[in-house]
Amino acid sequence: MAQSTTAQNRQNTRRSENTEGSRHNASKRDKEADSTKAGQATPGRNWALPFGRVRADRRTNLAVGVLLMLLGVGLMVAFVSYFFSGPADQSLISTEEAVKEVQNWVGLLGARVAHVFIFRWFGIGAFGIPVVVFLAGFKLTSGREPLSLARTTQAVLFLAVWLSLLLGYVVLATNAVGTSSVWCGGLGYEVNRLLYGLIGFGSIVLIGFLGFVFVLFFYNITSLSFFNRPPLTDITDEYQTSPASVSPNYDHKTNAQDQPIQQSNVPDADTEMTAYEPVISTNTPVYPAATTAAELDIVMPKPGQKPAGPPLDLVLTVAEGVALTEAALPEAPPVVTPPFEPDMFAETNLVAQHGLYDPTLDLPNYQYPTVELLTNYPENSKAQVSADELEANKDRIVDTLLKFNIGIQRIHATIGPTVTLYEIVPADGVRISKIKSLEDDIALNLAALGIRIIAPMPGKGTIGIEVPNKNREMVSMRSMMNSEKFQKANMDLPVVLGKTISNEILVVDLAKMPHLLMAGATGQGKSVGLNVLLTSLLYKKHPSQLKFVLVDPKKVELTLFNKIERHFLAKLPDVEEAIITDTKKVVNTLNSLCIEMDNRYDLLKDAEVRNIKEYNVKFTHRRLSPEKGHRYLPYIVLIIDELADLMMTAGKEVEQPIARLAQLARAIGIHLVVATQRPSVNVITGLIKANFPARLSFKVTSKIDSRTILDTGGAEQLVGMGDMLLSSNSDIIRLQCPFVDTNEIEEICGFVGSQRGYGDAYPLPEFYGEDAGGSTDDKDVDLANRDAMFDEAARLIVTHQQGSTSLIQRRLKLGYNRAGRLIDQLEKAGIVGQFEGSKARDVLIHDMVHLEELLKNLE
Repeated sequence: MAQSTTAQNRQNTRRSENTEGSRHNASKRDKEADSTKAGQATPGRNWALPFGRVRADRRTNLAVGVLLMLLGVGLMVAFVSYFFSGPADQSLISTEEAVKEVQNWVGLLGARVAHVFIFRWFGIGAFGIPVVVFLAGFKLTSGREPLSLARTTQAVLFLAVWLSLLLGYVVLATNAVGTSSVWCGGLGYEVNRLLYGLIGFGSIVLIGFLGFVFVLFFYNITSLSFFNRPPLTDITDEYQTSPASVSPNYDHKTNAQDQPIQQSNVPDADTEMTAYEPVISTNTPVYPAATTAAELDIVMPKPGQKPAGPPLDLVLTVAEGVALTEAALPEAPPVVTPPFEPDMFAETNLVAQHGLYDPTLDLPNYQYPTVELLTNYPENSKAQVSADELEANKDRIVDTLLKFNIGIQRIHATIGPTVTLYEIVPADGVRISKIKSLEDDIALNLAALGIRIIAPMPGKGTIGIEVPNKNREMVSMRSMMNSEKFQKANMDLPVVLGKTISNEILVVDLAKMPHLLMAGATGQGKSVGLNVLLTSLLYKKHPSQLKFVLVDPKKVELTLFNKIERHFLAKLPDVEEAIITDTKKVVNTLNSLCIEMDNRYDLLKDAEVRNIKEYNVKFTHRRLSPEKGHRYLPYIVLIIDELADLMMTAGKEVEQPIARLAQLARAIGIHLVVATQRPSVNVITGLIKANFPARLSFKVTSKIDSRTILDTGGAEQLVGMGDMLLSSNSDIIRLQCPFVDTNEIEEICGFVGSQRGYGDAYPLPEFYGEDAGGSTDDKDVDLANRDAMFDEAARLIVTHQQGSTSLIQRRLKLGYNRAGRLIDQLEKAGIVGQFEGSKARDVLIHDMVHLEELLKNLE
């Protein structure tokens, strides 16, 4: 008994020792882990941190990048030299004594490296390696990739091996080992020699298969069109012809899945399929996710609905407008899901492979103008009015009103760059009209140039009296460009207009105005205002995003902008000068803009969007195919410096296209800025005025002119030199326009024009006026010498039933002049009708059978 007790005690003692040992080991491991973590946190042992700093250093990147570029050039020179001096250098490579006898252009080192890469390894496939090294250095140096570095590296490495194998097979098959083995390299020759012992000359099949597999994975090919053709059913045709159809790469998969899903989820498959076909073909979006506010409305659930994924919300929203039973409604989502998902993956693949489309890459090195090009005028103090002048003006205003028994409760002054605003609160029982009638009396007592009374002030319970300052502040254009409000303006077409009475900088969006009508007497700052508008847009927009159409009947106001013709200007193809001064060319240009407007609306219709902003977003996300005529649409701003001269010489020919553009062109990115020095009713007609909600007036000569341009008086009381009134949304704001001198405009245009631009100005659609081929003479057109594209153009016109020159230009990819000659020949042949202004010609043949008979008779 005692022995058993003793043994049990010994066993317990051993257990306790083991337990204490394990605890000691665990605590030891914890301490080691803590010390390791602490060591990692200490600066002395953190090796990754200095390496990250070195890698993030811009100087290191430049040094390594230039080194890699030099290395790439050196490798390429060595490889090229090896083909001329390689046989002579092979015997000298292993000996260091014959350094001077090596004939390679890069010396002994170049001969050795070229011998390894070309003779022993890859053959001519090694020429891609210097390209990859150079691209890596270029990316480190400039931060840009002319070619995708990752994809180029993959392609070069594979082609180096694959070309070595292919040329090795050729060398082995032709028994040209002694003379041509340098082309395939040792790798290709040895692998082909091994394969020849196994499968003979059938190794070429294996080599070809390897190339086929690489192409499949490199270009992400998932189907072969000549093996899989979609079944000829109604829903397939509907998918292919619908503008909202899915990606062509997934048509056969989608169509094959539609019917089984419908049968498995809906009891009556035939009835439900008929009910859902219109919903799928007309409302299925081409892209999976909404990117604009207008698109978000489509996928947002209705009030009371449970939030779900985009496909479910889209089906529930659309299906409510269709007559369905309540039992069938929950089964509707699987029908729309198959055609929705493939398009989502197709778009993701396009964006993943190529990235978003960037229109600025047309001119990647374009530099925006800098503020140093503008004159740095000395800054004047904002307080241009002294305290004595303020007190004297206040006393004169109060005395004048008291003479006519008008009491004042209080008065407040706000000093602006040009005028000082005195806000008064009249006593109870005083009529506002009585104060407004004293405008001339107050001006007489103040001895001011012009007094403007605002009674009452919008949003305030006060009456405003604007009194010009004796010492005015000059608002420079440089201060406007340097302002934070302009620099951070997130607008489509930002334009700085000047400073308000409260010394705030006013920046407006021309795209939301959407058109601007300007007026002002001679010498009051109207031309400077146009230059300010143009300068603002030049400082904020890239040439690929904006184009100007400049009309200058005076011939001297806008001539400085000729230097930016290849960057920002648009014109007709057959016009030599981009600044339009001839009245006949103005009429043709305005009608050409109408044609451009109609063409853009056709593109928006095909893309199923409402405005140019949504269209460009869809195009940059690669959801619109350029093969179908889609392209990135820049904004177009039409600027007319003197409308009165055009109305006097052309009249209705100018008024109608201007009114049509003002009515319709907002959504497609064409905006008008029309200026005149004579704002009379026969120049600014009711048809034009009604479509210009934003008006800007400098000083005019009479109150009638002020009412014509602003629908109210006040412009005749301005003090000139850039003092102006802006009327927008029934609000009138007084501004001081910035000053930009002629030499500043010359510097800006010279800076932009000296850079690399497009080959020519942006081409507008050609317009055939009455004297330019509108009704062609039979003697001028010879059907015996028809254009080679005549038959194809005739079939295109009859198929689309639209006789327009722009259709032939887009679809047949022809120039303007050739397309115009084709239209003339089609008219002579009796296929299209006569010219009808900006409208498309009537198509006289309505089916292809009659067209083919006509074409046979012409032969």
